[in-house]
Amino acid sequence: MLKVAILGATGYTGRELIKILLGHSQTEIVYLGTRREDEPEVSQIHPELIGRIEATCERLDMELVAKRADFVFSCLPHTTSMKFIPQCLDAGLKVVDISADYRLRDADIYEKWYEVKHTDSRHLAEAVYGLPELFAEEIKNSRLVANPGCYPTGAILGLAPLVSGGLIDLEAIIIDAKSGISGAGGTPKPTLHFPECNESVAAYNVGIHRHTPEMNQIFSQLAKREVSVTFVPHIVPMDRGILSTIYVNLAKEILQGEIEDLYSDFYKDAPFVILREDSLPGTKDVWGTNFCHLAVRSFGRRAVIIVAIDNLVKGASGQAVENMNLMCGFKRTEGLLWR
Repeated sequence: MLKVAILGATGYTGRELIKILLGHSQTEIVYLGTRREDEPEVSQIHPELIGRIEATCERLDMELVAKRADFVFSCLPHTTSMKFIPQCLDAGLKVVDISADYRLRDADIYEKWYEVKHTDSRHLAEAVYGLPELFAEEIKNSRLVANPGCYPTGAILGLAPLVSGGLIDLEAIIIDAKSGISGAGGTPKPTLHFPECNESVAAYNVGIHRHTPEMNQIFSQLAKREVSVTFVPHIVPMDRGILSTIYVNLAKEILQGEIEDLYSDFYKDAPFVILREDSLPGTKDVWGTNFCHLAVRSFGRRAVIIVAIDNLVKGASGQAVENMNLMCGFKRTEGLLWR
């Protein structure tokens, strides 16, 4: 059994990881870490775990993690994760980081967008971007995987076939995405209070959202030239889920059947991408799952791509387990088909 440690087990992504790993046949949770001063039972923090796991959340201790674990998931916040991951790697552990600390290859870009100095440039270059549909082989051979952000996961999966094939105008990509409130994390903020966000849809961080450089990095890699997208995120009054509606201009006219064939071929080996040909996806269709439902509609020289994921599963913890499965030689879908 693979012995697993979770750093930051008291947050939303930590909770989802615990739930997934409890149904994974090849793992054993041996350490739940927290930055809290008290050391609560995990079922006190996440009551839905009562009767499923009895374990104490312990204060972060990397020596203890190294003694107990073979594999580490870091659910710590951005700018905090990189303080602990080097110690895990130096101890010979494999790591999936769910924060943004290792997603951007250029430390200067990270420092610009996150307004803090990157303190682990030593490992930044070796981190593999953990989107299995595009980088499975690299993930298999990595000891440090940077789990993608939730918004980029949906946007990249929606656009990858067209961008990598050189089939769209790269100067006119518009990504309109709507996320449930859990995407903002568990830290209270005035705009997330129930009276403020209920029965309201609002755009935020237009032009300055931190997931923008992450998208641009991967699209530029796929296109083999610099790409800069227009990304407009919105918060909507639901617990979880992301719906991304993406607008592109095609380089040439592509018929509906042709563009569906293109996507089917591109994702033929991707067990969690479902191409919806006769209907359009919604967030309820993927709620609580690691699946990405995707539809593409072609209108002459224009196309609209609609992508639905659960931001806490395919957009975070489920994808992290999918990456772990690849890194450790398990079946890619292990623990992720039924929950």
